[in-house]
Amino acid sequence: MKYIYILLLLIIGVFQGCKQNPKTEFGNSIATNVKEIENGQHLFTLHCSSCHNFNKKGIGPNLNGLTRKVKTDWIKEFVNDPGEMISKKDSRALELMKENQVQMPSFRHINEADIEAIISYMHTFNQSPELDTHPKGALENPIKDPLLFSSITAHLEFIAQVPASSEESPLARINKMECAGNTGRLFINDLRGALFEIKGNELSLFLSIKDLEKNFISEPGLGTGFGSFAFHPDFQKNGLLYTTHSEPQKTQQADFTFSDSIPRSLQWVLKEWKSNTPKSHKFSGTGRELLRIDFVKTSHGMQEIAFNPTVGKNDEDYGMLYVCLGDGGSVEKGYKEIVSHHKKGVWGSILRIDPRGNTSTNGNYGIPKDNPFAKMDSKPKEVWAFGFRNPNRITWNASGMMLSSDIGYSNIEEVNFISPGKFYGWPIREGTFKIDPDHSPEYVHDLPENDTDYGITYPILQYDHTEGLAISGGFLANKGLLSGNYIFGDIPTGNLFIGNLDTGAIEKLKVSISNETKSFSQISKSNRTDLRVGKDCEGSIYFFTKADGKIYRVIN
Repeated sequence: MKYIYILLLLIIGVFQGCKQNPKTEFGNSIATNVKEIENGQHLFTLHCSSCHNFNKKGIGPNLNGLTRKVKTDWIKEFVNDPGEMISKKDSRALELMKENQVQMPSFRHINEADIEAIISYMHTFNQSPELDTHPKGALENPIKDPLLFSSITAHLEFIAQVPASSEESPLARINKMECAGNTGRLFINDLRGALFEIKGNELSLFLSIKDLEKNFISEPGLGTGFGSFAFHPDFQKNGLLYTTHSEPQKTQQADFTFSDSIPRSLQWVLKEWKSNTPKSHKFSGTGRELLRIDFVKTSHGMQEIAFNPTVGKNDEDYGMLYVCLGDGGSVEKGYKEIVSHHKKGVWGSILRIDPRGNTSTNGNYGIPKDNPFAKMDSKPKEVWAFGFRNPNRITWNASGMMLSSDIGYSNIEEVNFISPGKFYGWPIREGTFKIDPDHSPEYVHDLPENDTDYGITYPILQYDHTEGLAISGGFLANKGLLSGNYIFGDIPTGNLFIGNLDTGAIEKLKVSISNETKSFSQISKSNRTDLRVGKDCEGSIYFFTKADGKIYRVIN
């Protein structure tokens, strides 16, 4: 999602520029030497290709011919600091800010020479982008009824400030909060490589992935870095902790990969760490690699791992690790054949493994015998459920049923009850709507008459992009006025929701701090909040944002 806002704004500039003076052509000062273009191609792939291409509209617009329609200096200025452009009331920036609900982040970390190289590469595509037209039958407003506000207001109290990992926004890329096994200890991670323990209103560094892993990378964003962590339910005795992080492409041979004709952007790595002293507040110990996977693009990788906290030691699910894999942007890039909708793919699926076993192909983990495909060849034996674009967060209800949020493409965000062996629709469905992954995945259509032939399991909760842009997975509240409801949010906008899992109804949730009702955009003082939801060992719900690195707890 991160880069869509840059070039969405730029594309408006294309059409505005055409209206103002159709004969004007910009780009005469752009470098055209081969070395600059080759460098720009590499940088474009790294920073921009997750949302944009030059053949058709992706998550963001088709960029073919853009540099000839928008002033080069404007492009550079906007990429460097979109917030500044908005504060100056630049007409293009304001128009797209209003249309897309949120401000894109600053790209000051990309130096001017690299931005110029990217523009040089873009300038090699000289055809004007086609006007956006809806395919026949495409739905302009898939969910017609707007969401209403709940009568409940969540009252917040400030808990802690996460140490800044950058001088630029987002100040701290805080991503996940979790109670450590059965220890009563609470942790939160920063995608830039740090795992903190929360003790009252203070945070202390527990473990630094960036110091332990020499190949660790956290750029260019889009979820890259220290993705997730999970403490073994018996951590206080065995000292076992699991993490995921990203590394450059071809760092090592991947356990799951694809044809050499398909590009790779990075690898995601699952590791097991054994603490020498589990009760210590500072990690010291050893680590071993369990699994390494190649991904097409930098978005939607291995961003969630978790153990089922509702089971006891005698349950077959005790100690089984769930690993959530996005599709890595493969579908919008044109490589839908690698996602787990097909026979051998693990991308776009939830895996279930025994981290203490050794029956996997690489011998580093076990395949649980009760996995749905453990005795079949139709899918990798690790697969528990499939058909997701980005199952970015999972949790369980009191009866042990798994819930997973799934970040959508251009229209629908969803929450699913997860059952073993089921297909959840991607890349031929987005929510309860049909999409065409080969031609126009950015549009949704009504379901076909023979829909039951596809065996798709549909979400219990869904909202469209009139209400938000990318779902932040949530938790079931088990105390206070919110008890019994699934509390979740929208990452870029900071909008909050209450979901009724019995009826599928969603309401918007107001929040107040110091007895004053505010939006999270106002609380974080940012038009892009990067909101996440957490839950502590006692069941209290938390909200925290990357924009300012602050953590809040719901107190009613």
